[in-house]
Amino acid sequence: MEKVIAVVITYNRQALLAECITALRNQTRKPDAILVVNNGSTDITEQWLGQQSDLFYITQKNTGGAGGFSTGIATGYKKGYSWIWCMDDDGYPKEDALEKLLEAETNTLSLRNCAVINKVDKKTFVWKTKNYATIDDVDKKIIEDVVHPFNGTLIHRNIVERVGVPNPDFFLWGDETEYYYRIKNRNDIPVFTVANSIHYHPPVACTYKSDWDYKTGWKMYYYIRNRLHVNHSRFHYKFTAFISYSFFILAMSGIVLIYQKTDKLKKLSFILWPAVDAFRNDLSASPSLILSRLNQSTGEVFRNSMVNTFKAIRYYIIPQTVVPKQA
Repeated sequence: MEKVIAVVITYNRQALLAECITALRNQTRKPDAILVVNNGSTDITEQWLGQQSDLFYITQKNTGGAGGFSTGIATGYKKGYSWIWCMDDDGYPKEDALEKLLEAETNTLSLRNCAVINKVDKKTFVWKTKNYATIDDVDKKIIEDVVHPFNGTLIHRNIVERVGVPNPDFFLWGDETEYYYRIKNRNDIPVFTVANSIHYHPPVACTYKSDWDYKTGWKMYYYIRNRLHVNHSRFHYKFTAFISYSFFILAMSGIVLIYQKTDKLKKLSFILWPAVDAFRNDLSASPSLILSRLNQSTGEVFRNSMVNTFKAIRYYIIPQTVVPKQA
C-alpha cells in the first residue's frame, strides 16, 4: 500500500496547530507519518512539538509558507512517501478527508485537493469554486480544474519528481499559485477537487477594497512581486506574462486611487518597488528590509522607484549581455 505523509506548516499558532494535529490523528485512514515544519515560532510551539511522540518536526528560520512547504514536500519525497498531504496550521481536515481523497477515481496522475470549506458555518466555500456557493450545491464527485493549494492538497511523489517543489524564495503569497500553474500548465497534469473530502479553513475577509495599513503592510510587497513569477508559469510566452503583469500593476494603482482611504501617494510609490524586483528577478527582500523601506520618506521612495522601474523594464525586455573584449 502506498504510504502518506501529512505535512503541516506552522508559525506562532500553537493552539490552531494542536487542533489540526488532532484532526489528523482522528482520520479514518490515518496518515503513515505527520511532519510539522516549524517556521521559527517564538511562542510555545517548539516546546509543544517536543512533547508529541507520534510526529516528527523540523524547526527552521522563518521562510514563510513558501519555504515551509518547500522543506516539507522535499522531506516527504526524500523519505520515500508516495503521497504528500499539505496544509497550513489554521485549517484542519474532516475525519474522512484523506480516505475520500485516496478513493477518488482517476485514470492518470493528477493533483488532488479537498473541498475547502468555511470552518465557521461548515458549509460555504472559502474561495471561488466554479459557480458553487456551498458544498450542498455540488452535484458531482469531482470538480475538475479547481484546487486551492495548500489546503488539504494531496501530491503524488511522481509530480514532485517531474515538477519539483514550491519556490522557497517567494516567502508568501503566490507560491501556491505558481506551483499550481507549474503543475497544470507547464506539465499538463490534471487537477481537481474531491467534493466529498472536506478541509475546514477560516473565512477570508480581506478584499481589494480593504484599506491596508501602509507602515505594517509588508506582505503586500510579496503579493505584487510574486505575481510576475506566477505569470511565468501561467503563460507560455514571456511577452504575455509581461503584458498581464503590466495590467495588474495598473489595476493595483487604480485600486489604491479609488478604494484606499489612507496614504495613497505612499502606496502608489510602494507598488513600484516590488515590481522592480520582479523584473530583476530579485527574490532577496526580507520582511525586516521591507519594513525599513516603508519608513523612508515618500519623496525619496517615489523618485528612486520611478527611475528603477524604467531600468528594470528595459533589463527584463532586453537582458544585458556581456560583450567580449576585442583582442
